[in-house]
Amino acid sequence: MFNMMDMFGKMKEVQARMKEAQESLSTISETGEAGAGLVRVTVNGLKHVQKIELDADLIKPEEREMLQDLIVAATNKAMDNVETKAREHLRQATEGLLPNIPGLDLGGLMQ
Repeated sequence: MFNMMDMFGKMKEVQARMKEAQESLSTISETGEAGAGLVRVTVNGLKHVQKIELDADLIKPEEREMLQDLIVAATNKAMDNVETKAREHLRQATEGLLPNIPGLDLGGLMQ
């Protein structure tokens, strides 16, 4: 026999595990290269740029650090902005598909 309370209990457990997994994403990182290593970008599991390294031959040495910081900030701002727009787009696209059940938060599925 179908037990609604068991289903909600399992959903809460899945939600808690998803939250833990999402919180640990900041500890994961990956580096990509372009231009045969002239540009290297490191991002974390939250899709935030952590570091940008530019080969010294590409820019003036006195501008290098400032340029790297500005690129990181602008890239992260764009990623945050598009994430907000994407969530709103998905919310509108799925509006009315699921019943409005108090306590049921499926917002984490749209990340």
